[in-house]
Amino acid sequence: MTKGGMESVEVFTAEGKGRGLKALKEFLPGDVIFAEPAYAAVVFDSLTHVICHTCFKRQERLHRCGQCKFAHYCDRTCQRAAWLSHKNECSAIKRHGKAPTENIRLAARILWRVEREGSGLAEGCLVSVEELQNHVDSFGEEEKKELRADVESFLEFWPPHCQQFGMQFISHIFGVISCNGFTLSDQRGLQAVGVGIFPNLCQANHDCWPNCTVVFNNGNHEAVRSMFHTQMRIELRALSKISVGDELTVSYVDFLNLSEERRKQLKKQYYFDCTCEHCKKQLKDDLMLAVKAGESKPSADTVKEVIQLSKDTLEKINKARMEGHYHEVVKLCRECLKKQEPVLGDTNIYLLRILSIASEVLSYLQMFEEAADYAKRMVDGYLKIYHPNNAQLGMAVMRAGVTHWHAGLIEAGHGLICKAYAILLITHGPSHPITKDLEVMRVQTEMELRMFQQNEFMYYKMREAALKNQKIQVMPEPSNENAPSLFHKKE
Repeated sequence: MTKGGMESVEVFTAEGKGRGLKALKEFLPGDVIFAEPAYAAVVFDSLTHVICHTCFKRQERLHRCGQCKFAHYCDRTCQRAAWLSHKNECSAIKRHGKAPTENIRLAARILWRVEREGSGLAEGCLVSVEELQNHVDSFGEEEKKELRADVESFLEFWPPHCQQFGMQFISHIFGVISCNGFTLSDQRGLQAVGVGIFPNLCQANHDCWPNCTVVFNNGNHEAVRSMFHTQMRIELRALSKISVGDELTVSYVDFLNLSEERRKQLKKQYYFDCTCEHCKKQLKDDLMLAVKAGESKPSADTVKEVIQLSKDTLEKINKARMEGHYHEVVKLCRECLKKQEPVLGDTNIYLLRILSIASEVLSYLQMFEEAADYAKRMVDGYLKIYHPNNAQLGMAVMRAGVTHWHAGLIEAGHGLICKAYAILLITHGPSHPITKDLEVMRVQTEMELRMFQQNEFMYYKMREAALKNQKIQVMPEPSNENAPSLFHKKE
């Protein structure tokens, strides 16, 4: 069963997993298997003034819709492209007096599209909105209560002159949003800014060690007159060689957790038991729980004590980060590392979590040399755990490369930036903004490296002079959020 641009895949029944996606041709790492525009999408409530409601890019100055005063756009091109999906919303917001929450807005956009086109197969979709999983039957008491509240709010917002839908269908749509809402990120891919429904992507099953990854592509703003100017879409990209007939899988959760933790999270958020090979055989768990090897191996009690201390410290760090007390964060990290280093192995996830936070916060505080040391150790650990073509690994290696570059460690910095570039070419593709940024850094560090190799003394002299004339670029403020997860499911 294939349809409009989806010739390379088909929906099939995966044993023990329900529907899944299967490859109809061979793919190599980095190939785009399919690109899919959102069936419907909205910007998060907290960001409606700073993110374009069409292409989901973060912009300094946005045009506001003159009618409802709620929707914001980059420019007229984005505003015109949005009109079909914003028209009903615009008059409903004016009638209602204010914009409802993101969940209500997304459900309304889905149902206005159903009203326009019917609930059958939309163009380019392998399944209809009606056929998507809602898992409402698996909801706990709290989730059912939230669902009832959402349905009530929706009915208050939904205009009386629009097509009226049954309670069951409205509940189904909210269930679909809860289980299949995909996180949309800004153009740098670093912050979650919205949520959308992509029916084809919803068919891809989870695997903790997947053969595909999903990247959000915000379109191309340089192509002002082209259809790609506002063409916001997701791309399903191959991470490894995929043969004809192979199931296409993506990971719904970050791999950097013990298999038991990942399984718990998947059960709680997506209502299934993960039976992937990595969970069944607990592959990589031994690395993630590694303790210092050697003659004086720490006792089980000591290990337990240090892991508990690490968990407690991570809680204190989160609190200090929320309050912006970054020097306190550094102090907590240093104290924790002192206790961890004689006990935990260099791939232990509790050690890696502290190294990651320490390197990010120290970079922000412009203490680059110490940050680079921690970043290098973090990357060495990640490389032994993550899939070699993992997007989060690529981003971590990039961050470590930039930190080394800022620290004046040009050889290591350039090496890490090249390694990150090789990963992101596969996970994000050459035209993604973050890959383009990385290409600029790669060229710049290559030039500096040549200069360094020709005359080390002159290189440092020129670097010193450049830093005096130009303030060193401040690293982005550390975020307390994790990298955007694949599906937008409230914890």
